[in-house]
Amino acid sequence: MNVDTERTYGLNELEYWPLCLNEDGQLNRWPFDGVALAVIGSPIDHSLSPVMHNAALAELAKAKPEFAKWRYFKFKIASNELEGALRVFHEKQFRGLNLTVPHKALVVPNLEIKDSFVQVAGAANTLLFTETWWRGYNTDGIGLSAALRNDLAVELTGAEIILLGAGGAARAAAAECLRNQCASLWIGNRTQILRDKLVDELRTTYPGQHNIHPFSLKYGQNEKLPAQSIVINATSLGLEPEDDSPLDLEKIPRPMHVFDMIYRPAQTALLRQAATLGIPNSNGLSMLVHQGAASLEIWTGEKAPIETMDQAVRRALN
Repeated sequence: MNVDTERTYGLNELEYWPLCLNEDGQLNRWPFDGVALAVIGSPIDHSLSPVMHNAALAELAKAKPEFAKWRYFKFKIASNELEGALRVFHEKQFRGLNLTVPHKALVVPNLEIKDSFVQVAGAANTLLFTETWWRGYNTDGIGLSAALRNDLAVELTGAEIILLGAGGAARAAAAECLRNQCASLWIGNRTQILRDKLVDELRTTYPGQHNIHPFSLKYGQNEKLPAQSIVINATSLGLEPEDDSPLDLEKIPRPMHVFDMIYRPAQTALLRQAATLGIPNSNGLSMLVHQGAASLEIWTGEKAPIETMDQAVRRALN
């Protein structure tokens, strides 16, 4: 199967799947007769998920040849295309999907079945095909905990958390922090309405938790933020090289660690400042690998080759 898993596809090409439109708008006549997986989002060109998952599938195929016919693709799908795209992906019988910005929270009302973490987080990053529709999962929490443990040697349990963002990734991060009984959770976001909505939902979901607080990203309104915290960036601010940092680390009590879910570029403005200040920090590459491994295990029923996945994304970045 000579199929291009490196390029970014669109909804118009999905309509013709498994054939593919070339640059001239003509159909390429290669039939794809394997099992298809994909990541969908916008933006999506930066995603290394196809590199990671296709390396893992090749590794799995060494022991089980049926996986030699599995491939993982990426599709640029805008928020207003999501509902229609889900229908077509299902008609084309894609085995599974990963969801990234802006779909993680938007997809939840479209799911037939949700696992317990999706219900708590209000966001899903992994879908599994069923005969009737999509079953939703969220592996971001697993990925976050594993990345903090592996890269920074810290645990969420008992930690003071400053979380940046209120979208799907932030929702999963918040749920994971509370599930692990963090000492406090402070949530900041550029859009105050979304921030307050998330805080209210978390307080309803966790009625016994009195440690969930909103804060303003504006200087002079965040004096109550805790010292020795773990700052977690779950916004998309940093995906573009010219992006500013979502938070000025010099204008809050000194954090203990800084973690940015973005992995490409490898060092965002937030991480550059953390490095300059001598604060231990890490990007989201390890989180990508561990959440991806958990997704792959849902789709395949096999133990994911995490080392292979990690090596693949690091080679691609280098």
